[in-house]
Amino acid sequence: MYKQDHQVAISRIAGNKLLNGYQLARLHTFEAAARLGSFALAADELALSPSAVSHRISALEEDLGFKLFQRFHRKVALTTEGQRVFWVLTSSLEFINQEILEIRHQELSGTLTVYSRPSIAQCWLVPRLADFSRLHPQIELNIMTGNENINLHGYGIDLTLYFDDKTPARLAIHPLMDEYMVPVCSPEYAERHGLLGNPANLAHCRLLHDRQAWGHDSDGDEWSSWAEQSGVSLAACRASMGFDRSDLAIIAAMNHAGIAMGRQNLVSKRLARRELVAPFPDMAVRCAQRYYIATLPNCQNPKAQAFIDWACQQAGERD
Repeated sequence: MYKQDHQVAISRIAGNKLLNGYQLARLHTFEAAARLGSFALAADELALSPSAVSHRISALEEDLGFKLFQRFHRKVALTTEGQRVFWVLTSSLEFINQEILEIRHQELSGTLTVYSRPSIAQCWLVPRLADFSRLHPQIELNIMTGNENINLHGYGIDLTLYFDDKTPARLAIHPLMDEYMVPVCSPEYAERHGLLGNPANLAHCRLLHDRQAWGHDSDGDEWSSWAEQSGVSLAACRASMGFDRSDLAIIAAMNHAGIAMGRQNLVSKRLARRELVAPFPDMAVRCAQRYYIATLPNCQNPKAQAFIDWACQQAGERD
């Protein structure tokens, strides 16, 4: 419905008549001039003369019945009406670009772009990608990471992999797996601080945590949540160290900097290799957050669906 609204709006700007070829050319010129804020720069981009750009804009304004630009001596600025038309035009172009991307992605070959939280990519996704490539050798994966919530409309990103207790609006959500938290540290650190089976000794430790575990400033929320569910007091703990990624806290723990709040899906291999130990293995607690994949609603991209099916299968196969 949102896409249809933009298509209707753009078709009405010429007096409720369907756009013809001449008006589309003028809209192209208008988009360049509005984006660049200059008739001269638009002329350079379009390989036209400045007077030709000015003529096309004036003809479009005459068709519309209102001014699109305010003309000054050395610059131009969009009018309020011009800003509205520019917004409708650029929004419509985003939808057209997204439609083109989806058409290009109809076969199980070509590029698939995945955006992921850094810790999930580093600890869970990337170590498994050889299996995906074996199953789908014609799909070229592009993996991007970051802590921002990405707008999937028109940016060339096919799907996102998140860890949160909130899901983005206007996106299709594909649940991946639940998560459990448990403190982890190096075997040497556990022995040095007498941690095995003694959570009271956390008072003498440095707590390592992901400050963006869920949200931009989670600070020590992971530790607080674990302590509350485990019945452990952290009031005596004074030393801490924060990171913007969970995997960095884990690497610091592996190198004896302190004890980190580990997510079992992300640390299971390191626990198995004894790079890390869980001093209180019976005190793992379930997170309110979970892993999920997000796509545009009614996504018809078979490559994205192949990735979702594969990721869900991987999530069901615990290490």
